[in-house]
This record gives sequence, structure tokens and C-alpha cells, in this order.
Amino acid sequence: MTAANHRLPLTPVMAAAIAEIRDLIAEHYPQATFVVEEGDDPAGIYLVAMVDVEDTDEVVDRYGDRLVDLQVEAGLPVYVAALRPVERVVAEFRRRGANAALALLPV
Repeated sequence: MTAANHRLPLTPVMAAAIAEIRDLIAEHYPQATFVVEEGDDPAGIYLVAMVDVEDTDEVVDRYGDRLVDLQVEAGLPVYVAALRPVERVVAEFRRRGANAALALLPV
């Protein structure tokens, strides 16, 4: 990601905030993968964390308080989306016998 690709500049302070949140997640979930991208709803820089866990709430618990500090106290437009791999979601649907729901998913 380069600043030229974004309308919102990725300042050193924002880059440090994203790295801090990434490190908080990676400390507990070393297999997590990350993508940083610009988003519009709300406008800001997003850290997308792909974590193979049953419940993403446990991931949010690792960074939630610090993210609020960065957003409110520091005024940084930094956001995080903790997602599960598609394979895990599909496996869970199958375990629950939700084959009918899978048929409704776009391919």
C-alpha cells in the first residue's frame, strides 16, 4: 500500500497505530493474515485481520480497548475488521446442516 493509492494519507502515526493493533492480534494469533486498505464507511484506513477462530469476538477482545483509544483520544480514522476464513464458515454451515443456506450464497 502506498500513499499514492489513497485519498486519505497513511501518516506515520496511523501506520504505527495499525502496526500496534496488528501486533496485538498476531501476539495471540500468529497464523493471522492481514491486509491494510482504505475504506469509505466510515472513511479511514482499515486493518483486515483474517483469523481462523470459532468466534471473532475473542479477537476483538485483544485490540478493542486500544482501538477505541486510538480513534477517540488520538482522533485517528483507523478501523479493524476481524474475519474468519471462508473455508471455516462453510465448514460450520455444513456441520449445522445448513446446506440449504449454502445454496443461497452467491458463487
